[in-house]
Amino acid sequence: MTTIQLTVNGRAAEASIEPRTHLADALRDQLDLTGTHLGCEHGVCGACTLLLDGAPARSCITLAVACDGATVTTIEGLDEDEIAAELRDAFTREHALQCGYCTPGMIMSARDLVLRLDHADEQAIRVGLSGNLCRCTGYAGIVRAISAVIAARRQRGITAVTGAGRTSLGPVGSQPGAIAIAVSPARPAATDIKPPRGAALASLAPPEVMPARNFDASFTVKAAPAQVFALFGQPKTLAACFPGATVTDIPAPDRVEGEIRVAIGPLSAAFRGSARIDRNAADLSGRLIGTGRDQRSRTSTSGQIAWRMVPIDDGRATRVDLAIGYSLSGPLAQIARDGLVRDLASRLTTTFAQNCEQHLNGTAGLAETTEPQRLNALALLLDVARQRLTGLVQRLRGP
Repeated sequence: MTTIQLTVNGRAAEASIEPRTHLADALRDQLDLTGTHLGCEHGVCGACTLLLDGAPARSCITLAVACDGATVTTIEGLDEDEIAAELRDAFTREHALQCGYCTPGMIMSARDLVLRLDHADEQAIRVGLSGNLCRCTGYAGIVRAISAVIAARRQRGITAVTGAGRTSLGPVGSQPGAIAIAVSPARPAATDIKPPRGAALASLAPPEVMPARNFDASFTVKAAPAQVFALFGQPKTLAACFPGATVTDIPAPDRVEGEIRVAIGPLSAAFRGSARIDRNAADLSGRLIGTGRDQRSRTSTSGQIAWRMVPIDDGRATRVDLAIGYSLSGPLAQIARDGLVRDLASRLTTTFAQNCEQHLNGTAGLAETTEPQRLNALALLLDVARQRLTGLVQRLRGP
Protein backbone atom coordinates (compact mmCIF):
# COMPACT_ATOMS: atom_id res chain seq x y z
CA MET A 1 0.00 0.00 0.00
CA THR A 2 1.09 3.56 -0.72
CA THR A 3 0.03 6.62 1.24
CA ILE A 4 -0.63 9.80 -0.73
CA GLN A 5 -1.44 13.33 0.34
CA LEU A 6 -4.02 15.34 -1.62
CA THR A 7 -5.87 18.60 -1.31
CA VAL A 8 -9.45 17.68 -2.18
CA ASN A 9 -12.05 20.41 -2.47
CA GLY A 10 -9.92 22.73 -0.37
CA ARG A 11 -9.21 20.25 2.44
CA ALA A 12 -6.19 18.11 3.14
CA ALA A 13 -6.81 14.40 2.59
CA GLU A 14 -4.78 11.23 2.96
CA ALA A 15 -5.39 7.85 1.38
CA SER A 16 -3.63 4.48 1.52
CA ILE A 17 -3.94 2.82 -1.84
CA GLU A 18 -2.47 0.17 -4.05
CA PRO A 19 -0.23 1.55 -6.83
CA ARG A 20 -2.71 0.39 -9.48
CA THR A 21 -5.65 2.33 -7.98
CA HIS A 22 -7.14 5.01 -10.20
CA LEU A 23 -7.94 8.44 -8.81
CA ALA A 24 -11.69 7.98 -9.34
CA ASP A 25 -11.71 4.79 -7.26
CA ALA A 26 -9.70 6.42 -4.48
CA LEU A 27 -12.10 9.35 -4.31
CA ARG A 28 -15.23 7.22 -4.38
CA ASP A 29 -14.14 4.29 -2.19
CA GLN A 30 -11.94 5.98 0.40
CA LEU A 31 -13.18 9.57 0.54
CA ASP A 32 -16.88 8.86 -0.21
CA LEU A 33 -16.93 11.49 -2.97
CA THR A 34 -19.34 9.63 -5.23
CA GLY A 35 -20.23 12.64 -7.36
CA THR A 36 -17.39 11.59 -9.68
CA HIS A 37 -19.07 8.93 -11.82
CA LEU A 38 -17.49 5.96 -13.55
CA GLY A 39 -18.74 5.00 -17.00
CA CYS A 40 -16.48 3.49 -19.63
CA GLU A 41 -13.36 3.40 -17.40
CA HIS A 42 -11.30 3.95 -20.55
CA GLY A 43 -11.17 7.76 -20.54
CA VAL A 44 -13.70 8.00 -23.37
CA CYS A 45 -17.10 8.95 -21.94
CA GLY A 46 -15.97 11.83 -19.69
CA ALA A 47 -18.30 10.97 -16.78
CA CYS A 48 -15.31 10.88 -14.41
CA THR A 49 -13.99 14.33 -15.37
CA LEU A 50 -12.75 16.47 -12.48
CA LEU A 51 -10.25 19.29 -11.97
CA LEU A 52 -6.69 18.21 -11.28
CA ASP A 53 -4.41 21.14 -10.48
CA GLY A 54 -7.09 23.37 -11.96
CA ALA A 55 -7.46 21.59 -15.32
CA PRO A 56 -10.05 19.00 -16.47
CA ALA A 57 -8.76 15.43 -16.26
CA ARG A 58 -10.08 11.88 -16.67
CA SER A 59 -9.88 10.39 -13.19
CA CYS A 60 -10.68 6.84 -14.36
CA ILE A 61 -7.34 6.57 -16.21
CA THR A 62 -5.24 8.69 -13.82
CA LEU A 63 -3.28 6.71 -11.26
CA ALA A 64 -3.83 8.10 -7.79
CA VAL A 65 -0.16 7.68 -6.83
CA ALA A 66 0.78 10.04 -9.68
CA CYS A 67 -1.31 12.74 -8.01
CA ASP A 68 0.51 12.80 -4.68
CA GLY A 69 0.63 16.46 -3.59
CA ALA A 70 -1.84 17.60 -6.24
CA THR A 71 -5.02 19.62 -5.79
CA VAL A 72 -8.25 17.88 -6.76
CA THR A 73 -11.65 19.47 -7.23
CA THR A 74 -14.68 17.22 -7.66
CA ILE A 75 -18.27 18.20 -8.41
CA GLU A 76 -18.89 18.37 -4.64
CA GLY A 77 -16.25 21.10 -4.42
CA LEU A 78 -18.18 23.40 -6.76
CA ASP A 79 -21.16 23.97 -4.47
CA GLU A 80 -20.14 27.59 -3.86
CA ASP A 81 -18.47 28.15 -7.23
CA GLU A 82 -19.98 31.10 -9.14
CA ILE A 83 -19.59 29.62 -12.63
CA ALA A 84 -20.89 26.21 -11.56
CA ALA A 85 -23.95 27.87 -9.99
CA GLU A 86 -24.70 29.72 -13.23
CA LEU A 87 -24.25 26.49 -15.19
CA ARG A 88 -26.60 24.57 -12.91
CA ASP A 89 -29.29 27.22 -13.37
CA ALA A 90 -28.75 27.25 -17.14
CA PHE A 91 -28.81 23.43 -17.37
CA THR A 92 -32.14 23.41 -15.54
CA ARG A 93 -33.57 26.24 -17.64
CA GLU A 94 -32.51 24.68 -20.96
CA HIS A 95 -33.50 21.10 -20.00
CA ALA A 96 -29.86 20.08 -20.47
CA LEU A 97 -30.02 16.95 -18.32
CA GLN A 98 -32.17 13.88 -18.09
CA CYS A 99 -30.75 10.87 -16.23
CA GLY A 100 -27.93 13.08 -14.94
CA TYR A 101 -25.21 10.46 -14.99
CA CYS A 102 -22.95 12.45 -17.32
CA THR A 103 -23.78 15.80 -15.69
CA PRO A 104 -20.95 16.05 -13.10
CA GLY A 105 -18.29 15.53 -15.75
CA MET A 106 -20.20 17.73 -18.17
CA ILE A 107 -20.29 20.59 -15.65
CA MET A 108 -16.53 20.27 -15.15
CA SER A 109 -15.83 20.54 -18.88
CA ALA A 110 -18.44 23.28 -19.30
CA ARG A 111 -16.84 25.35 -16.54
CA ASP A 112 -13.52 25.16 -18.38
CA LEU A 113 -15.21 26.37 -21.59
CA VAL A 114 -16.91 29.26 -19.80
CA LEU A 115 -13.57 30.36 -18.43
CA ARG A 116 -11.56 30.34 -21.64
CA LEU A 117 -13.86 30.97 -24.63
CA ASP A 118 -13.96 34.60 -25.77
CA HIS A 119 -17.55 34.33 -26.96
CA ALA A 120 -20.39 31.84 -27.21
CA ASP A 121 -19.31 29.98 -30.36
CA GLU A 122 -21.47 26.85 -30.86
CA GLN A 123 -18.84 24.96 -32.84
CA ALA A 124 -16.13 25.67 -30.26
CA ILE A 125 -18.44 24.51 -27.48
CA ARG A 126 -19.28 21.28 -29.31
CA VAL A 127 -15.61 20.61 -29.93
CA GLY A 128 -14.85 21.31 -26.28
CA LEU A 129 -17.56 18.85 -25.19
CA SER A 130 -16.51 16.13 -27.64
CA GLY A 131 -14.91 14.21 -24.77
CA ASN A 132 -18.13 14.12 -22.72
CA LEU A 133 -20.75 11.69 -23.98
CA CYS A 134 -24.46 11.93 -23.18
CA ARG A 135 -26.92 9.19 -24.13
CA CYS A 136 -30.06 11.18 -23.31
CA THR A 137 -30.18 14.82 -24.32
CA GLY A 138 -28.81 15.07 -27.83
CA TYR A 139 -26.53 17.90 -26.56
CA ALA A 140 -28.70 20.76 -27.92
CA GLY A 141 -29.83 21.90 -24.47
CA ILE A 142 -26.32 21.51 -23.06
CA VAL A 143 -24.84 23.70 -25.80
CA ARG A 144 -27.58 26.32 -25.29
CA ALA A 145 -26.94 26.37 -21.55
CA ILE A 146 -23.19 26.85 -21.90
CA SER A 147 -23.67 29.47 -24.63
CA ALA A 148 -26.06 31.40 -22.40
CA VAL A 149 -23.62 31.46 -19.47
CA ILE A 150 -20.70 32.57 -21.66
CA ALA A 151 -22.77 35.31 -23.31
CA ALA A 152 -24.11 36.57 -19.98
CA ARG A 153 -20.67 36.73 -18.38
CA ARG A 154 -19.10 38.53 -21.34
CA GLN A 155 -21.95 41.05 -21.34
CA ARG A 156 -21.21 41.73 -17.68
CA GLY A 157 -17.63 42.53 -18.63
CA ILE A 158 -16.09 39.28 -17.34
CA THR A 159 -13.41 38.49 -19.90
CA ALA A 160 -12.11 35.07 -20.91
CA VAL A 161 -9.07 33.70 -19.10
CA THR A 162 -6.36 32.50 -21.46
CA GLY A 163 -5.84 28.80 -20.86
CA ALA A 164 -8.48 28.85 -18.09
CA GLY A 165 -5.80 29.71 -15.57
CA ARG A 166 -3.14 27.21 -16.68
CA THR A 167 0.38 28.59 -16.63
CA SER A 168 2.36 25.62 -17.94
CA LEU A 169 2.05 22.85 -20.47
CA GLY A 170 2.25 19.11 -20.04
CA PRO A 171 -0.04 16.30 -18.86
CA VAL A 172 -2.52 17.45 -16.25
CA GLY A 173 -1.20 16.84 -12.77
CA SER A 174 2.29 15.92 -13.97
CA GLN A 175 3.80 19.05 -12.44
CA PRO A 176 2.22 19.56 -8.99
CA GLY A 177 1.97 23.23 -8.16
CA ALA A 178 2.99 24.31 -11.67
CA ILE A 179 -0.54 24.71 -12.96
CA ALA A 180 -2.44 27.62 -11.47
CA ILE A 181 -5.62 26.84 -9.57
CA ALA A 182 -6.82 30.38 -9.03
CA VAL A 183 -8.44 32.12 -11.97
CA SER A 184 -6.27 34.99 -13.12
CA PRO A 185 -6.64 37.25 -16.18
CA ALA A 186 -2.89 37.32 -16.62
CA ARG A 187 -1.23 35.21 -19.28
CA PRO A 188 2.45 34.35 -19.77
CA ALA A 189 4.44 37.34 -20.96
CA ALA A 190 5.93 37.26 -24.41
CA THR A 191 9.38 37.13 -22.84
CA ASP A 192 8.53 33.66 -21.50
CA ILE A 193 8.24 32.30 -25.02
CA LYS A 194 11.50 30.77 -26.11
CA PRO A 195 10.76 28.20 -28.79
CA PRO A 196 13.69 25.97 -29.72
CA ARG A 197 14.11 24.74 -33.23
CA GLY A 198 12.33 21.65 -34.51
CA ALA A 199 9.60 19.55 -32.97
CA ALA A 200 9.90 21.29 -29.59
CA LEU A 201 8.39 24.39 -31.17
CA ALA A 202 5.09 22.54 -31.57
CA SER A 203 4.84 22.14 -27.79
CA LEU A 204 4.22 25.88 -27.54
CA ALA A 205 0.53 25.45 -28.38
CA PRO A 206 -1.46 26.98 -25.52
CA PRO A 207 -4.00 24.80 -23.69
CA GLU A 208 -6.89 26.43 -25.55
CA VAL A 209 -5.53 25.15 -28.87
CA MET A 210 -4.39 21.55 -29.00
CA PRO A 211 -3.60 20.74 -32.65
CA ALA A 212 -4.44 17.29 -33.98
CA ARG A 213 -1.54 17.38 -36.46
CA ASN A 214 1.93 18.92 -36.17
CA PHE A 215 4.83 19.31 -38.56
CA ASP A 216 7.90 21.47 -39.06
CA ALA A 217 8.94 23.69 -41.95
CA SER A 218 11.54 26.34 -42.72
CA PHE A 219 12.45 28.87 -45.37
CA THR A 220 15.27 31.29 -46.07
CA VAL A 221 15.03 35.03 -46.68
CA LYS A 222 17.87 37.22 -47.95
CA ALA A 223 17.53 39.78 -45.18
CA ALA A 224 18.91 40.24 -41.67
CA PRO A 225 17.07 38.46 -38.82
CA ALA A 226 16.04 41.75 -37.20
CA GLN A 227 14.39 42.86 -40.46
CA VAL A 228 12.47 39.61 -40.81
CA PHE A 229 11.40 39.74 -37.16
CA ALA A 230 10.16 43.29 -37.65
CA LEU A 231 8.13 42.15 -40.66
CA PHE A 232 6.51 39.46 -38.54
CA GLY A 233 5.30 42.25 -36.27
CA GLN A 234 3.28 43.87 -39.08
CA PRO A 235 0.09 41.77 -39.34
CA LYS A 236 -1.38 43.45 -42.42
CA THR A 237 1.85 43.28 -44.39
CA LEU A 238 2.47 39.70 -43.32
CA ALA A 239 -1.06 38.63 -44.26
CA ALA A 240 -0.75 40.23 -47.69
CA CYS A 241 2.36 38.11 -48.29
CA PHE A 242 0.36 34.93 -47.67
CA PRO A 243 -1.90 33.79 -50.55
CA GLY A 244 -5.56 34.26 -49.73
CA ALA A 245 -5.10 35.93 -46.34
CA THR A 246 -6.16 39.39 -45.22
CA VAL A 247 -6.42 41.22 -41.88
CA THR A 248 -9.75 42.94 -41.29
CA ASP A 249 -9.12 44.43 -37.85
CA ILE A 250 -6.46 44.80 -35.14
CA PRO A 251 -8.46 45.27 -31.91
CA ALA A 252 -5.33 45.07 -29.71
CA PRO A 253 -1.55 45.04 -30.26
CA ASP A 254 -1.46 41.27 -29.83
CA ARG A 255 -4.84 40.46 -31.43
CA VAL A 256 -5.86 40.34 -35.08
CA GLU A 257 -9.03 39.46 -36.93
CA GLY A 258 -9.15 38.38 -40.54
CA GLU A 259 -9.92 35.70 -43.07
CA ILE A 260 -8.34 33.26 -45.49
CA ARG A 261 -10.14 32.61 -48.77
CA VAL A 262 -9.64 29.23 -50.41
CA ALA A 263 -10.83 28.08 -53.85
CA ILE A 264 -11.08 24.34 -54.51
CA GLY A 265 -12.30 23.99 -58.07
CA PRO A 266 -15.89 25.28 -58.13
CA LEU A 267 -15.98 25.38 -54.33
CA SER A 268 -14.82 28.31 -52.25
CA ALA A 269 -14.46 28.87 -48.53
CA ALA A 270 -13.75 31.90 -46.39
CA PHE A 271 -12.35 31.07 -42.96
CA ARG A 272 -13.04 34.06 -40.74
CA GLY A 273 -11.62 34.21 -37.25
CA SER A 274 -9.20 35.77 -34.81
CA ALA A 275 -5.68 35.14 -33.61
CA ARG A 276 -3.31 36.09 -30.84
CA ILE A 277 0.30 36.97 -31.60
CA ASP A 278 3.06 36.61 -29.00
CA ARG A 279 6.57 37.90 -29.78
CA ASN A 280 9.90 37.68 -27.99
CA ALA A 281 12.45 40.17 -29.25
CA ALA A 282 15.16 38.68 -27.04
CA ASP A 283 15.61 35.60 -29.22
CA LEU A 284 13.62 36.70 -32.30
CA SER A 285 10.87 34.15 -31.77
CA GLY A 286 7.11 34.15 -31.50
CA ARG A 287 3.89 32.34 -32.19
CA LEU A 288 0.43 32.88 -33.61
CA ILE A 289 -2.56 31.04 -32.18
CA GLY A 290 -5.88 31.30 -33.95
CA THR A 291 -9.25 29.83 -34.83
CA GLY A 292 -11.47 30.25 -37.87
CA ARG A 293 -14.72 29.03 -39.36
CA ASP A 294 -16.27 28.88 -42.82
CA GLN A 295 -19.98 29.55 -42.37
CA ARG A 296 -20.99 28.10 -45.73
CA SER A 297 -19.46 24.64 -45.24
CA ARG A 298 -19.61 24.74 -41.43
CA THR A 299 -15.96 23.74 -41.34
CA SER A 300 -13.85 24.95 -38.44
CA THR A 301 -10.11 25.12 -37.98
CA SER A 302 -7.74 26.00 -35.19
CA GLY A 303 -4.01 25.95 -34.91
CA GLN A 304 -0.74 27.61 -34.09
CA ILE A 305 2.44 28.60 -35.84
CA ALA A 306 5.61 29.07 -33.81
CA TRP A 307 8.65 30.68 -35.42
CA ARG A 308 12.23 31.57 -34.73
CA MET A 309 14.69 33.63 -36.79
CA VAL A 310 18.12 32.03 -37.18
CA PRO A 311 20.95 34.10 -38.70
CA ILE A 312 22.86 32.51 -41.59
CA ASP A 313 25.48 33.73 -44.07
CA ASP A 314 27.12 35.85 -41.37
CA GLY A 315 23.82 37.51 -40.52
CA ARG A 316 23.10 38.68 -44.07
CA ALA A 317 20.28 36.16 -44.46
CA THR A 318 17.75 34.48 -42.17
CA ARG A 319 16.42 30.97 -41.83
CA VAL A 320 12.91 31.01 -40.40
CA ASP A 321 12.14 27.79 -38.54
CA LEU A 322 8.44 27.02 -38.21
CA ALA A 323 6.42 24.53 -36.16
CA ILE A 324 2.88 24.27 -37.49
CA GLY A 325 -0.03 22.60 -35.74
CA TYR A 326 -3.63 22.47 -36.93
CA SER A 327 -7.01 20.85 -36.42
CA LEU A 328 -9.78 20.78 -39.00
CA SER A 329 -13.35 19.61 -38.44
CA GLY A 330 -16.30 19.63 -40.80
CA PRO A 331 -17.02 18.65 -44.43
CA LEU A 332 -13.76 20.05 -45.82
CA ALA A 333 -11.71 18.00 -43.36
CA GLN A 334 -12.08 14.96 -45.64
CA ILE A 335 -9.57 16.42 -48.12
CA ALA A 336 -7.01 17.29 -45.44
CA ARG A 337 -4.83 14.20 -45.68
CA ASP A 338 -1.50 14.57 -43.87
CA GLY A 339 0.67 14.08 -46.94
CA LEU A 340 -1.26 16.57 -49.04
CA VAL A 341 -1.37 19.13 -46.25
CA ARG A 342 2.39 18.93 -45.82
CA ASP A 343 2.98 19.28 -49.55
CA LEU A 344 0.55 22.19 -49.77
CA ALA A 345 2.18 23.84 -46.77
CA SER A 346 5.56 23.47 -48.43
CA ARG A 347 4.36 25.21 -51.61
CA LEU A 348 2.59 27.95 -49.65
CA THR A 349 5.69 28.49 -47.52
CA THR A 350 7.78 28.93 -50.64
CA THR A 351 5.36 31.52 -52.04
CA PHE A 352 5.14 33.27 -48.69
CA ALA A 353 8.95 33.43 -48.42
CA GLN A 354 9.25 34.90 -51.91
CA ASN A 355 6.67 37.59 -51.14
CA CYS A 356 8.36 38.45 -47.82
CA GLU A 357 11.73 38.75 -49.52
CA GLN A 358 10.33 41.00 -52.25
CA HIS A 359 8.82 43.28 -49.65
CA LEU A 360 11.98 43.41 -47.52
CA ASN A 361 14.18 44.10 -50.54
CA GLY A 362 11.88 46.80 -51.85
CA THR A 363 11.12 44.99 -55.10
CA ALA A 364 7.36 45.04 -54.43
CA GLY A 365 4.92 47.73 -53.35
CA LEU A 366 3.63 47.96 -49.81
CA ALA A 367 1.95 44.61 -49.29
CA GLU A 368 -0.74 45.97 -47.01
CA THR A 369 -2.07 48.21 -49.78
CA THR A 370 -2.49 45.43 -52.30
CA GLU A 371 -5.35 42.97 -52.77
CA PRO A 372 -4.73 39.62 -51.07
CA GLN A 373 -3.66 36.85 -53.40
CA ARG A 374 -6.25 34.15 -53.99
CA LEU A 375 -5.34 30.72 -52.65
CA ASN A 376 -6.27 28.19 -55.35
CA ALA A 377 -6.00 24.89 -53.52
CA LEU A 378 -6.98 22.86 -56.59
CA ALA A 379 -4.08 24.23 -58.63
CA LEU A 380 -1.71 23.49 -55.76
CA LEU A 381 -3.14 19.99 -55.35
CA LEU A 382 -2.70 19.27 -59.06
CA ASP A 383 0.85 20.56 -58.91
CA VAL A 384 1.56 18.36 -55.88
CA ALA A 385 -0.02 15.35 -57.60
CA ARG A 386 2.08 15.96 -60.71
CA GLN A 387 5.26 16.08 -58.66
CA ARG A 388 4.33 12.91 -56.80
CA LEU A 389 3.56 11.10 -60.05
CA THR A 390 6.88 12.21 -61.51
CA GLY A 391 8.70 10.94 -58.45
CA LEU A 392 6.88 7.61 -58.62
CA VAL A 393 7.78 7.13 -62.27
CA GLN A 394 11.42 7.89 -61.52
CA ARG A 395 11.49 5.34 -58.71
CA LEU A 396 9.88 2.68 -60.93
CA ARG A 397 12.49 3.26 -63.63
CA GLY A 398 15.26 2.64 -61.13
CA PRO A 399 18.84 3.84 -61.39
